[in-house]
Order: sequence, then C-alpha cells, then structure tokens
Amino acid sequence: MSVDQSPMNQLITDNIDIWTSTVKTKSASGRGSSKKRELYGVKKLRELILELAVRGKLVPQDPTDEPASVLLERIAEEKAQLVKDKKIKKPKKLSEISPEDKLFDLPEGWSWERLGNIGDTNIGLTYSPKDVGDTGTPVLRSANIQKNRIDLKELVRVNTEVKNSAYVSRGDLLICARNGSKALVGKTAKIGDLNEPMAFGAFMAIFRSQINSYVEVFLNSPVYRRNLDGVSTTTINQITQSNLRATLCAVPPYSEQHRIVAKVDELMTLCDQLEQQTEASIEAHQLLVTTLLDTLTNSADTDELMQNWARISEHFDTLFTTEASIDQLKQTILQLAVMGKLVPQDPTDEPAAKLLERVAIEKAQLIKDKKIKKQKALPPISDDEKPFELPSGWEWCRFGDLCKLVTSGSRGWKAFYANTGATFIRSQDIKYDRVEFDERAYVQLPKSTEGKRTRVDVGNLLMTITGANVAKVAVVEEQMEEAYVSQHVALIKLIDSALIDYLHVWLTGSMGGRGLLLQSSYGAKPGLNLQNINELLVPLAPILELNRVVFKVRELLIICEQLKGSLKESQTTQLYLTDAIVEQVV
Repeated sequence: MSVDQSPMNQLITDNIDIWTSTVKTKSASGRGSSKKRELYGVKKLRELILELAVRGKLVPQDPTDEPASVLLERIAEEKAQLVKDKKIKKPKKLSEISPEDKLFDLPEGWSWERLGNIGDTNIGLTYSPKDVGDTGTPVLRSANIQKNRIDLKELVRVNTEVKNSAYVSRGDLLICARNGSKALVGKTAKIGDLNEPMAFGAFMAIFRSQINSYVEVFLNSPVYRRNLDGVSTTTINQITQSNLRATLCAVPPYSEQHRIVAKVDELMTLCDQLEQQTEASIEAHQLLVTTLLDTLTNSADTDELMQNWARISEHFDTLFTTEASIDQLKQTILQLAVMGKLVPQDPTDEPAAKLLERVAIEKAQLIKDKKIKKQKALPPISDDEKPFELPSGWEWCRFGDLCKLVTSGSRGWKAFYANTGATFIRSQDIKYDRVEFDERAYVQLPKSTEGKRTRVDVGNLLMTITGANVAKVAVVEEQMEEAYVSQHVALIKLIDSALIDYLHVWLTGSMGGRGLLLQSSYGAKPGLNLQNINELLVPLAPILELNRVVFKVRELLIICEQLKGSLKESQTTQLYLTDAIVEQVV
C-alpha cells in the first residue's frame, strides 16, 4: 500500500498493527446470524479521520484562502435573493451563536454556522402500503444507505402522485431521520447520478447546499454524532427538521473544504483496503483452523490422530487466537469424544450392548409398574443413518431408548403468570449448558391444572424446541422447589442418570447430536417435535469409557475457557490502546 507520509498517513502506518488487529466481538445469536465481529481498529480510524477533518487538523491551512465568513455571507445573500424572487419561502430565523454554543476552537479562517443558514432541508414522502408495487416512482429509504454510500439494489416503488419537493437531486445529502435503531439515525450519503427520478421516504430527510461535499463529511463525523446523541426530541429516535437546521457546523474556507474532502476520500480508500485485508486474513485464518481440526476428526486411527495433533500443537499459539477458533477447537473436542477418539479404549470394559440391555430391562419394569407409559416402538437403525464408524464395544441407539419421558410444556400457561409461585422455565432461560434466569417467570397453578407431567427435577435435561436457538440443551444441576417447562421446552428424564453428562456432550456438539437435530428441524422459524428427539441417534460407549470421556472433555473445555479469558483480556487491552491513540491525537 503506497501512501504519502503526511501526519495522518504516518499515524496510519505507524499503528498499522493496532488498526488491523483490534477486533471487537459483537453479541449475535441464532442460526444464520451476520458476522459476530467488528473491525474496531479500522472503525476508530475512520472516526478519527472525520474528527480531525472537521476540527481543521487533517490538512494544512493556507492563509491566502478566502475565509469561511465571506463564503457564508455569499450564501446568505443568495438565499435572501431567492426569498425576494419568491423561489423559496422565507425560513424561520435561527438563534444567534453564543460563545457557549461553540463546541471547540476553530483554526483561523473557519467559522461556526447553523446548518439551516447554510442550506435547506426537507422531510420525505409519506405513502400507503397499498401504493407499493413493482412499477412507479422509486422511494429511497434507510436501507438504501449502506456504508455512507447510496445503494440502489433494493428499491421500493410507489404508484402515487409525488410532489416535487419529495424528489432528490444529484448532490443532495440523504439522511436517515427516524428509525427504531438509534445507531441508524443520522446515517448520511450523497446522491450521485440517477438513471431515473427518485423520491425519498417519510422517515428520511435531505440536505441541500452549495457545500454538500464538506457537509457530508461533517454529518458522518463523531462531532455530529455526539451532537445528535445529546438532542432529546421524543422517546422516538429521530432527527427533526428544526434540530437539523439548528445544528452547529464548523465551516472551513471553501478552498480548504476541497482539500479536506479529497484527503478524506484518500484516507477512506486506505481504510477500505485495510478492512478488506483484515477480513481476508481473518477468513484465511479460520479456514486454516477448520482444515487442520478436520484432520483430527477424519483420522483413521489413534496413530494418525496423534500425528495430526502434533502438527497442530506446534502452531497452537498462532492458530487459536480468536474466539471463533477456540469455539471450533471446543466443537472438535466434543466430536472426538463421541467418536471414541478422545480417550483410549480398554478391551476389558463391559461393552455398551450390556448397558443397553440393562436400560431396556429397567424401562420394561417401569412400564410394568405403571410408573411410565409404554412408548411407541422406535424405528430400527439402518447402516445409512450412521454418521460415522464406532470403535469396538460401542453401539448406536435411539435417544428415546434411554429415556423414560420426553415431553414438552402445555399451552396456555400465560394465563397463570404471577409474581410468585412455581418457576416457569422458558426457552430464553436455557443456555448451552445450564439453566440461567435473566428474569425469572412464575406461575400460580390452580389444582385442576395438569402439572406433574412437566415438573422439573435435578438430573433432567431441558431442550429448546422452537426459536432461533433451537436444540440448546441444559442440565438441571440444582433442585428448584417447584418448576415447570413452557411449550417451547422439551423435558427429558433419563432411565439411567449416570448417562446425563455424556449425553449432554453429544447433544451440544454442532457436528454431533445438535447438528443432527438442526438437520431435522422444520419451518421458517426452526422447530423440533418430540419424535425428532426420540429418534435421534446416539453413539453409546461402554459405561466405564463414558466416565473417562466426560472427565477428559471437562478438563479440555476448562483449558478452552482459560484461553478465551486470556484472549478477552488481550482484546480489552487492544481496545483501550486504540481509544488512547485516538484520544491523544484529537
């Protein structure tokens, strides 16, 4: 990347490792979610460039430039003439700028001015959903502003008369004026060449002036964002015409505006390149980790597994440096565990077939004693169903064969919600390994209401069966005085409680039980039925090996969590360092 060594370029190149390596983990959940990371270093660099630009610190000043005050006088005179000629309405006079209003000191030749005195603003077209169609006038919305650029890929069209003031022109600034997300309010992009006339929507605003190229820089800067965050209009996240017009803008001399816009464009192009290179590096790293970890699960025997692990362990410090790579390592551990590759087999162990026989005998006795109902016979397991080969002494079985109860909560329990009473366990209360209440729900059940069937006890498994995080599984480790599950949660009671920890290992693997359940989920919003759970395949090890597997998994997952903790500390340090560099420069 070849750049000139101006102070800003020097700042970029001197701290290139900080800008490219500082990545912030975003909270995201659900299948198919967007990227769970933010290139925080590059984001802060973009903000720094814009901050310096509107403070007069990005490009040098030229004392021979015509001062901004002269430009602003010309704009005022031209607006007055347009009012006189009745081409525009006389705008409401804005308040004078007091010394207390000014946000910071400006360089020589710069001036503070309110946006309403620099240009004109307008709010867009209101249209009825019935007017939306495949033909008609395109209406620009918030979705058409992507990364400070106009994106015309998804246009909404309306078949209705559009007034002239609702059309956009080349050079207009399109601003998101209202949105459910506060972060999206204020998004701004400049209109370029259009292949047909276009309007703008009711939740959008436009700003039109002689100096829009510079005003675009200002409206995208942290200075404007801080001003916007400090403006309280209503409980709705919005920009009104009055607060947009009243906004203070630091205006440079006209010639310096051109230099600022050119420098911002140059440096933003550098940021784009840094972003692309960083994303490519992260994706290449993830692909390398995936490929190497796959060699472990695809190992033909123990000797090959150890050879492949030796290759990975040589580069452990460079491979497992991101949260995603550590999560991949955890999933590989879980998969190796249930494939019989994590701990050595002992030929003297009683085979899993004997364990299955004992479970079947106990289940038959429970049915005979009328403690559980006789269940529908589960289909036999064909060779085509088996996802992988098992070691000697292991057996494939159906999950339902190991259970005395697989059920879900009853509908209509919302009618019994109360401030106290029995705990009501919902899908959001189930994390990937435990029951955890962010906000506990309670129910007061009348005596006539069925409840015993779904009463939760220690040693039960709970699984989400609807929603974005379908097939999450938790072990009930602590006795709750009285607790029941909602209709979105499956309650699973095992015949042999000694199997619970091993089955949890199988059910939490994205390549194991959870992966198979997700394949069988159905509907636009993924869901599972109880049959899906009962028919799930389980690779069952001899009982003694089960215990060794669980012990080793716990040991290795603790190491993974320690790695994550160290990584978070390192990331936090990098975030602080990035912020410190930015604050020092500003």
